[in-house]
Amino acid sequence: MACRISELVLGCRDPEVLARFWCEVLDFVVLDREENEMFEIGPREGFGGPQPTLILSRRDEPEPGKTRLHIDVNATDRDQDAELERLLALGARPADIGQTGEEAWHVLADPEGNEFCLLKARLKPL
Repeated sequence: MACRISELVLGCRDPEVLARFWCEVLDFVVLDREENEMFEIGPREGFGGPQPTLILSRRDEPEPGKTRLHIDVNATDRDQDAELERLLALGARPADIGQTGEEAWHVLADPEGNEFCLLKARLKPL
């Protein structure tokens, strides 16, 4: 028997802003909300499917010694360049973490500076 990822938790200053951003990026919806302190977003089918949900939880300052969550995304209905344009239009911005420029992925940051990568491979929609 094995485990699978059911949810990813990201501490952030403004959960509502990041919920909107990640809902647009991943075609997710808000599944649960506690005031403006926590948003859980996930697939339109709801909880318990093959994709994990993303919990955005208010944290005014990063916790010392904690690493930020790193998310990789793949385009499902367009090529990497078109998806890069879409993500930048949504508010993502390029992030420099020392990459060489030869990578097959783009390192980006969401509106609060959390880094994520846009990979080159296209995945089929679920």
